[in-house]
Amino acid sequence: MQTSKHSHYIFKIISADTFFKSFLIVASLLFLIPSASYSQDDTAPPEYNDTNKAEMKIEAKENYKNEIAGEFTPGRGFDVVKTSFASLNVSGYLLARYINQLPEKTTFTDHLGRVNELDPRNDIQIHRVFVWFTGFLGKEQFRYNLTVWGLPTTNQVLIFGNLTYSVAKSFRLGVGIGPNLGGRSLQGTWPYFNSSDRQLAEESLRPGFTGSFWINGEMLPRLNYTVAIGNNLSQLGTTASNLTRDLTTSASLLWMPTTGEFGERGGQGDFEYHKNLATRFGVSYVHAKDDRLAPLSDAAAKNTQVKLSDGLNFYDRGSLADGVTVQKANYDEGSVDVGLKIKGFHFQLEYFFRYLSNFVTDGPVPVSSLFDHGGVATVSYMLMPKTLNAYVSSTYLFDQFQRYPWEVAVGANYYPVKSRSWRLNAHLIYVDRSSADSYFGFYLKGLKGPILSIGTDILL
Repeated sequence: MQTSKHSHYIFKIISADTFFKSFLIVASLLFLIPSASYSQDDTAPPEYNDTNKAEMKIEAKENYKNEIAGEFTPGRGFDVVKTSFASLNVSGYLLARYINQLPEKTTFTDHLGRVNELDPRNDIQIHRVFVWFTGFLGKEQFRYNLTVWGLPTTNQVLIFGNLTYSVAKSFRLGVGIGPNLGGRSLQGTWPYFNSSDRQLAEESLRPGFTGSFWINGEMLPRLNYTVAIGNNLSQLGTTASNLTRDLTTSASLLWMPTTGEFGERGGQGDFEYHKNLATRFGVSYVHAKDDRLAPLSDAAAKNTQVKLSDGLNFYDRGSLADGVTVQKANYDEGSVDVGLKIKGFHFQLEYFFRYLSNFVTDGPVPVSSLFDHGGVATVSYMLMPKTLNAYVSSTYLFDQFQRYPWEVAVGANYYPVKSRSWRLNAHLIYVDRSSADSYFGFYLKGLKGPILSIGTDILL
């Protein structure tokens, strides 16, 4: 197909190995940049306005204390113990949510013309719970994060952690569960999304979280980088015995040229009500030699991170042809993002590109590669500063199967105590041919129709 041919040339010119090696070379230049050791004072961003100057300095210190990559950054929490040798802080997150999926039909036809049954949800869940135990040991620069994560919706409980060491403002080391750096929301924004989960474009095309080692820091003033090496695209539900010897590589750049910050955790919505224009520009990229992580004799794969544009699991038997299983494939995914905030307005645009190639299968399939791309745009406004926010967002995907999934979402957030720490959210989506499928988020594969979500969450 024409799209596949173009994408082949793009990824041939900018191959995964070339991109990653180039990024490492650029990142290594940070050693040539004079940089003092990290101190709490020099992390403080420019204040949004005079009224919340003290609050932002406190937040800057907390961000330093909890400096790790990814979605599992704890809240401010409560200090339990703090001595000159060590400290312990306890924080938590809880989301209670009602979801009602209302498809126009209880079946959908996939890209091979097969009719699939739908099982729409209508339930109330304590959907997601986190408890973090964090602090330093020996030195302020060396920090630990012990995490207990529960997902009652799927009856899963995980215990994991991270260790980080800040050598300098420009050079921090981390090891533990972290993100493959395929999108902005994977790198610390959570849980300050418009609603409680990601929108269709990113949920369809993004990678996940895995055991990884990363380096990050401020390469130049207001220009930040992260480089990571991980086990696989998503370690959820897999063990060391399932993994292959192939590692993922990913990198991200983040530039905030005007104010040097983008609000607390870089969250969606201008809750801080910026007096001056805040801007954020980013680019992210992931490469993996991916695997289904299960024997060919198993119809269902353990690797469920990669979805086709009709929501089917790429590595399940019959995804590309009846009775045929994809064992391995190259996964290349990148994104670019742009964000603006001023006086209660927030505009965000992110565009994703995903290229699947080099298929290893146990039979013939009709395609040798797949190139899907699409974006999500969102606009929000604080109707009442620090109290009420309204937003609208939309996603459109271009795929080789020419299904063209899209959605429109509207919603509102109410903050009862004038803090992001507690909110009430109402979120309504109309989706056409959903390309995402997961109990973690809003979507059901192939669904066409409205999805209603009402929830409340707290981050302590």
